[in-house]
Amino acid sequence: MKKDFLKGLRHSLPIAIGYFAVSFSFGILTAKYLKYGFSAVSSGTMSLTNVTSAGQFAAVTAIVGGAGLFEMAILQFIINLRYALMGFSLNQKLPENMTLFQRSVIAFGNTDEIFAVAISGKYPLSFSYLLGLEWLPIFGWTFGTVTGFLAGEILPKTITTALGIALYGMLISIVMPVAREEKSVRITVLVSVVLSCLLFYIPLFKVINSGFAVVICTVISSALGAYFFPVKEEENEV
Repeated sequence: MKKDFLKGLRHSLPIAIGYFAVSFSFGILTAKYLKYGFSAVSSGTMSLTNVTSAGQFAAVTAIVGGAGLFEMAILQFIINLRYALMGFSLNQKLPENMTLFQRSVIAFGNTDEIFAVAISGKYPLSFSYLLGLEWLPIFGWTFGTVTGFLAGEILPKTITTALGIALYGMLISIVMPVAREEKSVRITVLVSVVLSCLLFYIPLFKVINSGFAVVICTVISSALGAYFFPVKEEENEV
């Protein structure tokens, strides 16, 4: 068990380092919104209990925009729905003797990168291994957020503003490589951008706060992308 746990830690080290860098930028972002109740503790708790960059970024935008609990719930459900799908897939690879509690623990830390490593099939998916694979990235994500928040209170505003852009850069860096290769992704992203601009600049839509605007853009662009660019059955076969 200890051997599997340590192996999981070794395999997760690159992920943890990357998570620290991204969450550091997230911490700096939340440090800008002290008047909305953000603190080192609340920001760190958000990262510890969510472990999702896109979801947390959207949550901050929604909170600052005055979104209600219902809008927040819908927003997080849509953005994080992929984790449920990844959980179903990973669950089929787990040993039959793994308990429901153990599966629930693994499901909590099942992020995109951890899923990619776990589903590769190169290593036995014991509970100890998966626990080691998830523990270090979760720690790096949380510690990076708290460190970034504290740095945001100390560093000059010019530096924190520059570092805060890193989170936007991270999100763009995830989308652009895929968008260059896939026409469907390019069009879906373009539709989302156009919808976002319409909701922001047209006076008629000013009554819609930023949190619900994200929900609208996500649902419409995703639905159109799924309708016009469905994934063929043979593309899903391994």
